Amino acid sequence: MSDTSKPRNLRRRNVPDSEKKEKSRATGSTQSMMRLYTEDSPGLKVDPVVVLVLSLVFIASVFCLHIYGKLTRPAPEA
Repeated sequence: MSDTSKPRNLRRRNVPDSEKKEKSRATGSTQSMMRLYTEDSPGLKVDPVVVLVLSLVFIASVFCLHIYGKLTRPAPEA
């Protein structure tokens, strides 16, 4: 059985050192994004458990409102 899954005539492209350095260097926007997740960032501090509980309460309220709407709908006239 011959090994046809690996192409044999491919060569690796030579990348100049300047391009390698540019890709690995962090930009200014990355630094500002990282500031969002530090303790020094301004804004509302909310515990993840609180966010989880509030989102589950919201989903439950929508679910209950759908059931309420189905039950209080007037009966269709035949």
